[in-house]
Amino acid sequence: MYCPAAFRQGDLPTLHAQIQACGLAMLTSSGAQGLQASHLPLLLEPGEGEFGTLYGHFARANPHWRDLADGTEALVVFNGPDAYVHPGWYPVKAEHGKVVPTWNYIAVHAWGQAELFDDPERLLQLVSRLSDRHEQGRAQPWAVSDAPREYIDAMLRAIVGFALPIRRLEGKWKLSQNRSEADQAGVRAGLATSANPRDCELATQMKITD
Repeated sequence: MYCPAAFRQGDLPTLHAQIQACGLAMLTSSGAQGLQASHLPLLLEPGEGEFGTLYGHFARANPHWRDLADGTEALVVFNGPDAYVHPGWYPVKAEHGKVVPTWNYIAVHAWGQAELFDDPERLLQLVSRLSDRHEQGRAQPWAVSDAPREYIDAMLRAIVGFALPIRRLEGKWKLSQNRSEADQAGVRAGLATSANPRDCELATQMKITD
């Protein structure tokens, strides 16, 4: 990931928080089948390893996991909020007009080699934790135990789990840090008045990083 120094985020708790805030990650790798990309919900264990360990699962019918079984390195991308930056938000536009549109965004990239598993009890623990995480806050949260065990057992036979110890971790917070304070304030104000919730979220992030 191209990351100028002004946009580089290296604080581990901040990177972990963004990983945990991302509902769906993209896991990519290149192997015998060429480039592969799978969109997966993942769990992070921040205390396992130097940068944490990611857990998830593939559908057994998805050929992607077979490349990872060969030890292929994977890149996992966690996208945060992103927004188009309108040139008119820069005060300097009125002075000299030398401005162009850009895009602000937050992204975290994690690299590692996946360790695959299909032990039923380990898979059951994984899918239970994933479900519990995403059912939080619901009036009537669903649990894996709500379904018949024989049905769950059949579903577990249809997936392959993995643990991916993170060997390298990078974060990019492109939030107009390369602009003047006045231009940053203009972008922040413009995003904050948008009807798009992601624009407003990015405006909030700009306040946090001030």
